[in-house]
Amino acid sequence: MNFALFSATVAIVCVGAALAFQAPVNAALAKGIGDPVWAAAISFGVGFLLLGGIAVSRGSGPSLIQIQTLPMWALTGGALGAIWVLAAIWSVPKLGVVTMFSAMILGQMIAALIIDTGGLLGLNPRELSITRVAAVGCVAIGVALSYQ
Repeated sequence: MNFALFSATVAIVCVGAALAFQAPVNAALAKGIGDPVWAAAISFGVGFLLLGGIAVSRGSGPSLIQIQTLPMWALTGGALGAIWVLAAIWSVPKLGVVTMFSAMILGQMIAALIIDTGGLLGLNPRELSITRVAAVGCVAIGVALSYQ
């Protein structure tokens, strides 16, 4: 494994660990204010302020023409993230962090197989292999075991 691949893997593992904290933190926010939708909105508001500050500090941004030429699906990431945060807020008190993340990761991996195999969303297609399907199967078994 080369250094770039190793570094990217370590970075995403660290971000995944941070997300494990985000779900119960946001659930506590929802419990404290009494509304999961407002909790998700506040969470995204704080994230917007953080990213907005970083973006402004970096200087010029994309032009309106650049944004207008994007395919519509390229602008759905924020909405998908909002749904993720709301789903995590709602489900983590019911399922616990391990089961919630296991189930969420299973959904991500099933969708990822479809995206990779079909070469969807501008990505190069990747071969559907027994080992990739087995990886998804192992996560499915993990979801079932996490209920115990």
